[in-house]
Amino acid sequence: MSTPRRPDALERLWTPHRMSYVTGGEAAPERDPDLPECPFCRITADPATSADDALVVRRGSAAYAVLNLYPYNSGHLMVLPYRHVADLDALTPEESAELMSLTQEALRALRAISQPHAFNVGLNLGGPAGGSLSGHLHQHVVPRWSGDANFMTVVAGTKTLPQLLEDTRDLLVEAWDEAQRAAVPGVG
Repeated sequence: MSTPRRPDALERLWTPHRMSYVTGGEAAPERDPDLPECPFCRITADPATSADDALVVRRGSAAYAVLNLYPYNSGHLMVLPYRHVADLDALTPEESAELMSLTQEALRALRAISQPHAFNVGLNLGGPAGGSLSGHLHQHVVPRWSGDANFMTVVAGTKTLPQLLEDTRDLLVEAWDEAQRAAVPGVG
């Protein structure tokens, strides 16, 4: 006997491995009370003392790129302004331009090191839109491969990520400069 379909006819892919992050069930590291509460602002407040600074891939003058601590796929990073701002329309022209420029650079660097088949690039503006850290705007760049959502996640409750964050960061930092030089004629 087959299971009846839901009225909306959508297939569901359950990702229970994300629930501990969503509910805050993972033990959070002790936070320095002298640093901002926002994890993105902590990175920029004092990079020398921020453990998350090790995940920063590229810094610009108004924005930066950082690997996602809870990646959907290897190479999942975020591009965000230094300034703590929630809304896209609140960005300055400089912040908007650099957010897009760094996103384009991220795509080139990820293509160079991982050869993904596609990307998800986007913003979740506000908590109900999926923004778990919605107070600080950040654009996700997620490399995708055909078949990257496989049976392991569903059957074993395990997301397979073939690369450590530190290794991903090191490869991206090196490829970022190379991809940027190749994209800009006469630079090199």
